[in-house]
Amino acid sequence: MKYVIIGGVAGGASAAARLKRMNEDAEIVILEKGEHISYANCGLPYFIGNTINDRKKLFLQTPVSFGNRYDADVRTLNEVTAINRDRKTVSVKNLHNNKEYEEGYDILLLSPGASPIIPPVEGVDLPNIYTLRNVTDCDRIKMCAADKLSVGASAVIIGGGFIGLEMAENLHKIGYQVTVVEKADHVLTPLDWPLAAIVQQHLIEQGVRVITSNGLQTFKQVDNRLAVVLEDNSELVCDLVVLSIGVRPNTDLAKAAGLKIGEAGGIWVDEYLQTSDECIFAVGDAIEFPHPVTGKPYCNFLAGPANLQARIAAMNMVYPQTVKYSGSVATAIAKVFNIAAASTGLSEAALKRQGIAFQTVITHPAPHATYYPGGKPLHLKLNFDPETGLILGAQAVGPMNVDKQIDIISLLIKHQGTIFDLVNSEHAYAPPFGSAKSPVMFAGMVAENIISHLMNPIQAAELDELLDQNADINLIDVREIQEHKADSIQGAVNYPVDELREFLDDIPNDKKTVVFCEVGLRGYIASRILMQSGFDNVYNLIGGMKTYRLIGKHLR
Repeated sequence: MKYVIIGGVAGGASAAARLKRMNEDAEIVILEKGEHISYANCGLPYFIGNTINDRKKLFLQTPVSFGNRYDADVRTLNEVTAINRDRKTVSVKNLHNNKEYEEGYDILLLSPGASPIIPPVEGVDLPNIYTLRNVTDCDRIKMCAADKLSVGASAVIIGGGFIGLEMAENLHKIGYQVTVVEKADHVLTPLDWPLAAIVQQHLIEQGVRVITSNGLQTFKQVDNRLAVVLEDNSELVCDLVVLSIGVRPNTDLAKAAGLKIGEAGGIWVDEYLQTSDECIFAVGDAIEFPHPVTGKPYCNFLAGPANLQARIAAMNMVYPQTVKYSGSVATAIAKVFNIAAASTGLSEAALKRQGIAFQTVITHPAPHATYYPGGKPLHLKLNFDPETGLILGAQAVGPMNVDKQIDIISLLIKHQGTIFDLVNSEHAYAPPFGSAKSPVMFAGMVAENIISHLMNPIQAAELDELLDQNADINLIDVREIQEHKADSIQGAVNYPVDELREFLDDIPNDKKTVVFCEVGLRGYIASRILMQSGFDNVYNLIGGMKTYRLIGKHLR
């Protein structure tokens, strides 16, 4: 059986390795239009920032070493120009000598990846404007960055996503003044504003300028430098620009061959990763697949799912329709200077776009036992179905244990887990590593209190709406007197939770009562006291003052 694979890196190379392990007699040809077959794409920003000093470490396999290990015919700089389904061949252009030829196949695997989006604006082809997608891009940026680096050298990153922020950190690390421009109203749009606000503030504290709600208009040259002209006509003069505004799936070959393209714009595949042609499979950034939460197709551009897809596709190419792919919930994480930011599943913004009912809790737990030294709080946001408790998505930001929390929740989302599964989960615990109530368990408990009607939640934005309308409410700060004096919300009365029972007669019972503390726990205790003392309309501010300080408009 002859297998031809179009494209290497995460999808193609992984599939080839699996194919050979499943069938030693398989004839495998890999056609890669680039120079490299298997490299650490996600490590490229860190090579630019000199965290990774040895360029060779970016390469997991060379074409020769991969070919020798897996007995594969690896052809780099060989670009497939057409798929001829009627005669089961592909047309190839050898970029070494510009000669064209055809290669036959029994089974074809498409792993063409995705291409960076380059906006169609004036000046985008000027020198020193780059995208970062492969090793060649990385080498160009690194060479330019070294050449342009001097006192006062500056760089502009267009796009505040995961890669954009990684680039911002690494260019800053080698001495550049960095500005991040994001068209949306906050960086890291997979995160909702309360948590994105923490990342944004951290960037500013590290010396990175952040511009939001302002997109790119055009580029122009100013002497030997670049001017980035934004939508508000302001200009940023800099020495280099990195475009990081997203990617689009490479589907041209598939379209030209008449393969089905899905509604999200990717190559359509079934649950076995088979395209509309039974002899052609597809994996990686170029495909679309139904999201496990929404059931609607979407394109996912992450290395982890691409590797899994490659493994599954290879199995099904050898043993037809044996292993099903279940989809990706888009679990991602990025290092942003001294903190990590991660997400999985659907954000609040995505849930609203899809019209899916949800409830949200925000907690600020310690990453390990509070009495053990060195712990720094993390911030966790959990989105769930208000009726069933089905987990819909989560986000976490902080300097410690962020990946652990998101990985746990991601696994539950993939298996239709609920907030009750979080409450009943079990985690390794010792004071240096965690708490008896882990952060995800605690978030689940807060959510369970809401579903069980033990607590009525109110979000910071909802409270601001009431305050904007001068609504007649009881607004009660249940923190200690010293905390209340330091800062609070406008109009709040201070009744410390441990003394609240003494003031019950002073609180009107004919209007909405909103209680809050620092992170939400004392507010919950206070709300239970009030609800069991005859107060019928009591709400606890989710995330407390720690969240309200990030996004609230009525700080005292």
